Amino acid sequence: MPGSLTAFELLLEIDQRCRALAADLVPAQAQVDTWSGIGFRIGEHRFVAPMGEIAEILHEPRFTLLPGVKSWVKGVANLRGQLLPIMDLCGFFGVELTPLRKQRRVLVLEYKEVFVGLQVDEVLGMQHFAQGNLDSRLLTLPDPLFAPYVQGHFAAEHPWWVFSPFALARAPQFWAVAV
Repeated sequence: MPGSLTAFELLLEIDQRCRALAADLVPAQAQVDTWSGIGFRIGEHRFVAPMGEIAEILHEPRFTLLPGVKSWVKGVANLRGQLLPIMDLCGFFGVELTPLRKQRRVLVLEYKEVFVGLQVDEVLGMQHFAQGNLDSRLLTLPDPLFAPYVQGHFAAEHPWWVFSPFALARAPQFWAVAV
């Protein structure tokens, strides 16, 4: 066929198109200097959890209530054949849960042998910050109860508190669920 490309010429053409498209991408160095996490809300407070500390995000699943546990232990759900305890972070921190059920989400935490769902008022999507803008001081923390689980904040229109679900999973008071 006249005008048809050989396999090698076709690969060269594809390579040239890929390089032209890649010119508009963010440079690798800029990606290294960016901190990314999952934004969520507990009451009026905005938090962001490191990407590596959240396994998945779920709509509020149906769960079975458990007797003899604190009120912030919502129950247990079946997640693809595995039992997932659901813990209400608003209740744990003594913050009133938003009445809008359709906004609530569950952040699934898998840490060592811990597999638990953390119910939050709302997930605010992925958030990206310049790594250098992380302020590790907790001078204006909205509530001292958050302090053991917060590793600093990013300043914006409002502070984004860096919340570590792994730190929560290591906290004995989080596992003291019996009444």
